[in-house]
This record gives sequence, structure tokens and C-alpha cells, in this order.
Amino acid sequence: QVQLVESGGGLVQAGNSLRLSCAASGRTVSMGWFRQAPGEEREFVAAISWSGSYTNYADSVKGRFTISRDNDKNTVYLQMNSLKPEDTAVYYCAATLRGSYYYTTNRGLEYDAWGQGTQVTVSS
Repeated sequence: QVQLVESGGGLVQAGNSLRLSCAASGRTVSMGWFRQAPGEEREFVAAISWSGSYTNYADSVKGRFTISRDNDKNTVYLQMNSLKPEDTAVYYCAATLRGSYYYTTNRGLEYDAWGQGTQVTVSS
């Protein structure tokens, strides 16, 4: 089973930026980021295909967040700009381990591996 380890979370003021990283212990296919705020359900944030050619974003983060990956390092990144207090959540990295190299999905059930999460707190 592939292990995923997130890093880069922290406390920032609104309007600032953070970059999250997720290192995988093995090969992955598509990768995604999800988040869960206190008392809320987990929600999709962004996803990227293995090739990097296809990306998908939640409407709430479009234009502010960018997902990217480095397959040589088995790592996916989430660059988060113009952060808002409503972005406060635990951010989880997820990966699919099979399927098309050009596929992305926003459905959590389609992911095979999950990280432990990293806390992002945005103060107003």
C-alpha cells in the first residue's frame, strides 16, 4: 500500500499564501487534495492526472489554488494564494493507484490511499 505524507500546513493571515506538499512512497496515478473543516463534511479541493495535463478544481478555490506534481519525486503540491478564513481546514492528500494516466476525479470514493492530513488555519 502506498503511504502519503502531507506537509506545509500552518497558520497564516488572510491574503497570504501557503504551499502544501504530499510525498508518496510509491507510484500513484491521479492525485487529489480534499479538506475538512470542523463540523463539516470532507470536500474536494483539486485533482491532477498522472500526466499533469488534466486538473480539476472546486469552484471555491478556482483562480486561487494551483495543483501540480513532480512524478520523479512522487510528490504533489497545492499552492494556495489569497487565502481566506473559510479555507481553514485539515487538508488531505489522496491518490488513485490504477486507471488512466489522463484521468482526474473529485469523488473521494475513487481514491485508494489517503494521507493523515495537515492543518491549515487562516486568520482574519
